[in-house]
Amino acid sequence: MTTFDNREQAFENKFAHDEEMMFKAEARCNKLLGSWAAEILGKTGADAESYISSVIKADLEEAGFEDVLRKVAADLTGHVSPDEVRAKREELLREAKQQILDTSA
Repeated sequence: MTTFDNREQAFENKFAHDEEMMFKAEARCNKLLGSWAAEILGKTGADAESYISSVIKADLEEAGFEDVLRKVAADLTGHVSPDEVRAKREELLREAKQQILDTSA
């Protein structure tokens, strides 16, 4: 292998790793957001777990995270504004990324 081939392989490996980490962070963020929403809705135990699963499944509807935001914002109507849900998701995504980094180390 040439130096160029080695560099190309390293770049591809880094890209794949970064994409995997982002996928894990997004999934963890959805779980955290579902947990936060379940708490606001007063759900506990199996009800909370079921709700968290429904938030995670909502992410499969379309690419990106807007599907999750729509679901959670609709569920929290009267409790929290859509802007607050969006802000909470951003906060939880940072937390999820940090958790992923902490467990990877």
